[in-house]
Amino acid sequence: MKLFVTAAAALALTFGAGMASASQQLAQKFACMSCHQVDKKVVGPAFKDVAKKYKGDGKAEEHLVAVVKKGGKGVWGPVPMPPHPQVPDADAKAMAAWILSL
Repeated sequence: MKLFVTAAAALALTFGAGMASASQQLAQKFACMSCHQVDKKVVGPAFKDVAKKYKGDGKAEEHLVAVVKKGGKGVWGPVPMPPHPQVPDADAKAMAAWILSL
């Protein structure tokens, strides 16, 4: 019974976090977190820095989806971001929306 209550509480916390936790799980699934973190620069910029840079840009989500799929270079320094064409469009869009919400 205690395990069930613990699992239910974890599910409620996950559900309460909504899109953020599901999209962060996608970022982990596609190894984005190997080069990015939410709050700090690793190889690539922190996701919060990306959100700050593109705040108010109506085309930012579309741009970030393209960067995920096709890669990018020169915006955040000399290290290019490799393309990730295997990421489904819907997942790339969900991750971009999550990043921009930070």
